[in-house]
Amino acid sequence: MIHIYESISLLPYHTFHIDVLADMLVEYDTIEDLQEILRNPNQYPAPFLHVGSGSNLLFTQDFHGTILHSKMQHIHVENETENTIDLLVDSGLDWDVFVAYTVNKGWYGLENLSYIPGEVGASAVQNIGAYGVEACQLIQEVHALEIATGDECLFSVEECQYGYRQSLFKQSDMRGKYIVTRVLYRLSKERIVHLEYGSIQAHLSALGVDGVTASLQQIRDVIIDIRKDKLPDPDILGNAGSFFMNPVVSEETFQRIYSDYPTMPFYRISDDEVKIPAGWMIDQCGWKGRSLGHAGVHKDQALVLVNLGCATSAEIVNLAEEVRAAVFKRFGISIYPEVLYI
Repeated sequence: MIHIYESISLLPYHTFHIDVLADMLVEYDTIEDLQEILRNPNQYPAPFLHVGSGSNLLFTQDFHGTILHSKMQHIHVENETENTIDLLVDSGLDWDVFVAYTVNKGWYGLENLSYIPGEVGASAVQNIGAYGVEACQLIQEVHALEIATGDECLFSVEECQYGYRQSLFKQSDMRGKYIVTRVLYRLSKERIVHLEYGSIQAHLSALGVDGVTASLQQIRDVIIDIRKDKLPDPDILGNAGSFFMNPVVSEETFQRIYSDYPTMPFYRISDDEVKIPAGWMIDQCGWKGRSLGHAGVHKDQALVLVNLGCATSAEIVNLAEEVRAAVFKRFGISIYPEVLYI
């Protein structure tokens, strides 16, 4: 079934909760519904913009066009072996509902990605990641529709060209050409866990749990506790999670900064590339807890920009630019928004 809403507020459809309007919002229940919409574009205001939960968007103005949203929320077992299970997951399913389902089943792989806001479709577009795990490590295929034709397309994980918070679907010449409908994830039935990143081990130890024997549910619970301690609830304080991507710099640039800041946290991702936490740099620039108008940098996590109440998109953008300028002035490094401006 196709559900149509005209001149609708998008406040419930993105986590910054800025009250902007869309000419039309169209929700659909099946792939066939979406094909019908795409193949009859004259019935809807142009252009189309597909959203999930809006956890990675900042609407800078009213949207003059049609917002599309999936209500597809099924999990299909595609293949199962002694050691693995392949799950074809509908794009509209809440991401953390999916993670909780896999943990409850005893399937390994997604537990470190617990409590990330958004829907399954966005996981494949954004290549979400946390605590040493990225979605692309588990994705096998991405199913999509071409917006121009409504035709079904299938992308292998290699064709998706995944990188740090990057994919084929985010490239400037590809953005807005496809809508992800389903994602095929391969999970492990064997115990494969990643506890070395951040403070996971310390939190487990504080609970009297040995990392070697920690259950999937215990790992998930710890990840959720860590995220809740660091990140504000968007239903209480509007935000889009991590606003900026952590910059990946050359060894030379890293050594230059490290010589001045020997206690700086960092993560080596190759022999000549190092990831530096953007939140740490923002904090060093004195922005944690500060605000401009009704937009602020979160008091506990400098990587998160928040709507302090009735913020305009212009205030969020202005704050982001001030923070970027401060980081560049101090460290000589450009940081870029992970959030997509619409």
